[in-house]
Amino acid sequence: MTSAMIALMFVAAFFSGAVNAIAGGGTFLTFGVLTLAGVPPISANATSSIVQFPGYITSTLAYFKDLSKIWKEALILGLFSIVGSAGGALYLVWLSDNTFKAMVPWLLLAATVVFAAGPWLKPKNTGERHAANTLGIVTQAATSFYGGFFGAGMGIMMLASLGIATGGDYHRLNALKNFLAIVIAAVAIVVFATAGAVAWYHAAVMVPGCALGGYTGIAVAKRVPQTVLRWIVVAAGLGLSVYYFVTG
Repeated sequence: MTSAMIALMFVAAFFSGAVNAIAGGGTFLTFGVLTLAGVPPISANATSSIVQFPGYITSTLAYFKDLSKIWKEALILGLFSIVGSAGGALYLVWLSDNTFKAMVPWLLLAATVVFAAGPWLKPKNTGERHAANTLGIVTQAATSFYGGFFGAGMGIMMLASLGIATGGDYHRLNALKNFLAIVIAAVAIVVFATAGAVAWYHAAVMVPGCALGGYTGIAVAKRVPQTVLRWIVVAAGLGLSVYYFVTG
C-alpha cells in the first residue's frame, strides 16, 4: 500500500469522525476509502465498524447522566440489540463477497435516502417517556440486524425506532441511541474478528484519524451549518452508489 493511500485513509477517517460528531454518515467515507484501497467489500464493511467504534464510546460518555435515568430501557433494548446485531453480522460473513458486492449499491442508495430524510425522521415530539413496548422492541431488533449487517444510516433509523419504543425527549433518545450503537457495533466486531473478516492493518491506520476527527468535529459543529455537512454526506453517498452500480 502506497504512502498516498495511507494518507488518504487517515484523512477519510478524520473526516468520518468529524461528520459523525456533527451530523452522522461517516460510514460512507470509511467504507468507500477501504474499498478504494482494495479491501474486499465484506472486509471493508467489517473494518469500517471497528474504525467507527471509538466515536460511539465518546458520544455515549457525553450522555452518561441521561443514560443513568433510563437504564431499564437501555438494558431491555440492549439485549434485543445483541440478538439483532449478531444475526446481521453472521448473515454478512455467511455471504460471498460477490453477493454482497451486488447488494452494496442498493444498500448505499437506501442509506443515503434515509440519511437525507433524517430531519423529517427524527422524532420532534414523542410525548411522555414510557416503558419499552413490543412494537418498539421488534423495530429496534430489526434496526440492530441492519446495523450488524451494514450500518450506514443506522443512527437515524434508531432514533425513529426508539421514538416508538420508549418516547421521551430527543436528548434521552439520542443518549439511548448512542449506547445501543456501542452494543450493536461491539457484537458485530466480535463476529467479524472471529470470522477473520477484519483488515487490521487498515483499521490501525484509520482508528486514530477517526478518533481525532470526532474530537475536532465538536469545534467544527459550532462554525459550519449542519445542513451543509448533511448534503456533503448525501453527495458522497450518491457518488458511491453510482460508482458501485457502474463497477458492480
